[in-house]
Amino acid sequence: MRVLPVDPASPRDDKLAQAVEVLAGAGVVALPTETFYGLAADAFAPVALARVNALKGKPTDSPILLLLADRKQAAQVVRSPPLLFERLAERFWPGPLTLVVPAAPAVPLEVTGGGSTVAVRVPGLALPRRVAAGLGRPISGVSANPTGHPPLRAASDVAQLFPVGLEMILDGGAALGGAPSTILDLSTATPRLLREGLIPLSALRPFLAPG
Repeated sequence: MRVLPVDPASPRDDKLAQAVEVLAGAGVVALPTETFYGLAADAFAPVALARVNALKGKPTDSPILLLLADRKQAAQVVRSPPLLFERLAERFWPGPLTLVVPAAPAVPLEVTGGGSTVAVRVPGLALPRRVAAGLGRPISGVSANPTGHPPLRAASDVAQLFPVGLEMILDGGAALGGAPSTILDLSTATPRLLREGLIPLSALRPFLAPG
């Protein structure tokens, strides 16, 4: 397992290229987001996604959240997004708002958990966005901790909990921690708040009000 120190706000191109090479080869990379460290894999590499689930001890029918380089990259994994998706993405991305929408047919079962939806966001931190941009595809964004354990803020803790199974850790220093991303389900006629996180419900209400 390689550990590369990086500036998460302005990562160097050569270090990004090394991470992208690992992901393109169906490897798994741990990296910081604006909240905690996450496990990144190519969203279209079922073998790598299965490894992410195995590392976390997650069941195979558990959906995997995806991180996008930008709003345009959503087109690879989202099918017929509602108008509200575009409005919320324009206002809150990049940032800690996860939107659940209908999944495109090409999205692997490992991402959807066998369902019909996909959870996506454009993270506020530059590092995961740049990695997804370099790969040219979304990456997984599940937290880098075994299921049932608290999320991790330090690369050293990630290395300790996952001594095997990771090809690389991008050490961006201490993640900020705090609340996780807010999750809003837009896959049905009436939006549903699945988890209130860094973005409070009060900030979303103007977009959810009828008319």
